[in-house]
Amino acid sequence: MMKQAQKTKEQVFEELLQYLPPELEQLAYDFKVFVRSRKIKTVPELLRVVLLYCGLDLSLREVAGHLTLLDERITDEAVRKRLKACQPWVKALLFEMLPHRSPTHLPEGLRFCAFDGSSIQAPGATGTDYRLHIGMDLVTLEFTHLLVTDKSTGESLKNYPLNPGDVAVVDRGLCHASGILEKQQQGADVVVRYNQYCMPLLKEDGTSLDLISELKQFDLERKNSLSVKSFPVYRPVAGTSEKESEEKLSGHLMVMRLPAKEAKEARRKCRRKASKKGRRQPRVETLFMTEFLMVFTTLSPSILSPKALLELYQCRWQIEIAIKRLKSLLDIDKLRSKPGILADVWLNGKLLYALMLEKHKRKRFGDDWGYLNQQRIGTWWRTWNLLKQEIAQMITGVNYWHWENWPDCLSVLFERPRRRKLQTLPKSVRKLLTNYPDLTVGNFAIISSG
Repeated sequence: MMKQAQKTKEQVFEELLQYLPPELEQLAYDFKVFVRSRKIKTVPELLRVVLLYCGLDLSLREVAGHLTLLDERITDEAVRKRLKACQPWVKALLFEMLPHRSPTHLPEGLRFCAFDGSSIQAPGATGTDYRLHIGMDLVTLEFTHLLVTDKSTGESLKNYPLNPGDVAVVDRGLCHASGILEKQQQGADVVVRYNQYCMPLLKEDGTSLDLISELKQFDLERKNSLSVKSFPVYRPVAGTSEKESEEKLSGHLMVMRLPAKEAKEARRKCRRKASKKGRRQPRVETLFMTEFLMVFTTLSPSILSPKALLELYQCRWQIEIAIKRLKSLLDIDKLRSKPGILADVWLNGKLLYALMLEKHKRKRFGDDWGYLNQQRIGTWWRTWNLLKQEIAQMITGVNYWHWENWPDCLSVLFERPRRRKLQTLPKSVRKLLTNYPDLTVGNFAIISSG
């Protein structure tokens, strides 16, 4: 049998390049990331640098060591400069890798997407430095939106692009009439956990909604929805201090009483939260409200029944799991440096690595067995964890290291000259080891005082 020819490191790495947009090299030239070839001779090799640092979390000096073993000597400072120049390129690649939907209404119907955010802190920080804004298709569980912003950008529905036919399924932190109204005017719909403190409601006849009284009168065996409106939404007039009134947001409030066990747990959490704030007991009304799952939606009950819509909202948990995968398996919450260009490159590069891992996983194992529109047989968690090891070998090229380059590699890895010298044994101890050769590492002898 003819022996199969061994692949080169470039051919192995090309297995990952297939998941990237075809404009990979052109974008590098457009953003002037790759102007001339010196130590890093090709655009794919530059991408390897990004993945070593951002995906595999190697230090700058370790990245330089890998590159030295693969080709020729390069310093960590040279790696730092190339990485910082990659900032716009990495962001563009991340955007191009996400699925893009036509702004027209798709004939197959609605697309349900969950959205959520997560804060990222730099080492030693006490507050938020960056925010991740993440979207996910609730059928295929593919990422539809990945955005990194600084701490000045708050969590809002306005951060997520929606097209006609899209339905955003979001948590109570995004329950604001202005954001929901904006998405409704764009032709999209919203399903959001209701927060009475952020968005007080009116009845359909325009009178104020007393939610406690309404819930006490609700016959949940017969009725699960209530047509409601928000208070007028005001928007500042450009160039003036005046505000103009906009139309009220119309929608439906879906209500479901939690099972006894879940209601008891909800009341326990409510009491614990109150005690942390220094209050002995929460208000009776607050405890009563915890017994209900309330969801506001702009979708008509004729499209989805109240029961189906409440069950749909509970599927939002899938994006929480996805964020946990990013944090637990890829350490995206462990920012490598202080806020700045390098930190921004690392976060966007980490998301790029996550998308490549996601696409590689679907190619290896297929993807329909994990869809939410059928009975699932497994989750993505273990497949991610398994394929990380395969992808790591493709990125590092460890099987193609030039062993004769080890002296240069060690030179790159060693500490640079600095004021504080590396620790050594005291001079008297070193002299003792010289006089007594037996006192050496690997042939240590114990000398008794007798």
